[in-house]
Amino acid sequence: MPVLESSYSAPFWLHNGHVQTIWASLFRKPPQPYLWRERLETPDGDFFDIDRIPAIPGKQSSRVVILSHGLEGHSRRSYMLATANALNQKGWDVVARNFRGCSGEPNRKLRLYHSGETDDLALTVHTCERLGYTTIGLAGFSMGGNQTLKYAGETILPPSVRAAAGISVPCDLEGAAEVLARPSRALYMSYFLRTLRDKLKLKKQKFPDDLDLSGLESIRTFHEFDERFTAPMHGFHSALQYWRESGCINVLDTIRIPTLLLNAADDPFLSNSCYPTRQALANPALTLEIPRWGGHVGFVDTGHRTAWMANRIAAFFDGVCGSSNIPSDSN
Repeated sequence: MPVLESSYSAPFWLHNGHVQTIWASLFRKPPQPYLWRERLETPDGDFFDIDRIPAIPGKQSSRVVILSHGLEGHSRRSYMLATANALNQKGWDVVARNFRGCSGEPNRKLRLYHSGETDDLALTVHTCERLGYTTIGLAGFSMGGNQTLKYAGETILPPSVRAAAGISVPCDLEGAAEVLARPSRALYMSYFLRTLRDKLKLKKQKFPDDLDLSGLESIRTFHEFDERFTAPMHGFHSALQYWRESGCINVLDTIRIPTLLLNAADDPFLSNSCYPTRQALANPALTLEIPRWGGHVGFVDTGHRTAWMANRIAAFFDGVCGSSNIPSDSN
C-alpha cells in the first residue's frame, strides 16, 4: 500500500524529535480510566499481569484492543492510558499488557522479556477469545510494537484478530541499537539501563548461581547489555543473533491483516532501516505513515492530555472493523 501522507501537525515549539519524546513522557496527562488487574499464568510456570479497561464500567463489549508497552514500560504509562481512553470513547474495551517483571512484581523465572517474544501476546489473544471477545485488535508501542507486528507476520492468526498497529517501532533492531549507541542518545540509554540493572540485581538475589553481574555498572550500550544478558537469558548466541532474528522487519512481507505502522521521521531511536517503504509498497495489508514530526511515542497535540496518535489508532481500528453503537461519551 502506498506510504500515507500524515495528517499530524506538531505545535511549532515541538518541531524536534528529542523535545517531542521528552515532553510527551513528562507532561502527557491522560484521564485515569476505570480498570482492574488480572494475572495470566504461562505454560512455563511464570506469569504476567494485564489491566482490563472497559469502554463502559461493569459491561463488556464484543471487541477489544490489546495494547503492548515499550522497553521498561508498563500498562499504566501515559501513552497506554491515552490510547485506552481514545479507544474506550469509540466503544472498544482494552486489555493493556505488562511484560514479565514490568507490573511492579518480579516474575518467577530467570528470563524476563525481549523484543522478539510473542508467546505471551498469543496467550493474551487466547484469553480475550475465552472471555468472549469476537473482534480483537493489536497495538504496540516501540518494543511492544515490534512484538505486535512480528506476531502478526509470523503466526497464523485466529479469525478474531482483525487488525494491528505499531507505533514508533524499531523494526530493524540492529539499526536502532546503532542509533541509540551514539553519544547524542546517552540520556535515553542511561534511563533504560538504570531500570534494567535494577531488574538484574533482583534476579541475582533469586538466582545467585545463574547470573554474573560483574561489570554491570560499566555497560553503556544495548550491544553490551544484550550480549551479556538478554541474548543468553533467552536462548540466543549473541546480541546480533537476537537482533537479527527478533526484528519485525523480517516478517512485514507476510502480514495479511490490515496493519498500520506509524513511525515519525524525527524519531531519535530509529535508523533509516526502520522505515520499511519497500515492504509497505509491496504488501497491500501494510500501511506505513511517516509524520515529519512526532519523536518517539510523542505526537503531542495542543491539548497535551491525550495524543494525536491515540485518536489516530482508534480511528484506524474503527475504519477496519467498523464503528461501535456504544455512545462516544459513555466513558
